[in-house]
Amino acid sequence: QVQLVESGGGLVQAGGSLRLSCAASTTIFSINNMGWYRQAPGKLRELVASITVGGMTTYIDSVKGRFTISRDNAKNTVSLQMSSLKPEDTAVYYCKIVASVHTYWGQGTQVTVSS
Repeated sequence: QVQLVESGGGLVQAGGSLRLSCAASTTIFSINNMGWYRQAPGKLRELVASITVGGMTTYIDSVKGRFTISRDNAKNTVSLQMSSLKPEDTAVYYCKIVASVHTYWGQGTQVTVSS
């Protein structure tokens, strides 16, 4: 069974940086899209950034210019470089891989930004 393993979360001061990574435990075929979501306490899960197999990216407005999503198609990994972090970025971050036959989610990694 495929599992997505996330790493890179933690506690950082406002203005700092973190890099999240997500790797699949086994090869996933026919990947269409990869993305990062986040869920803050009391809020709905929201899409932060996504990237297509061709490399097209989308971001929510609040992270544009601060976050960068990237992927390695050969290794089935997706990363999120987060800079200029703000307290409002505090949330559990989840990676998501959409393949032609199944959608996979990571278990989540906590990102806490202190003011």
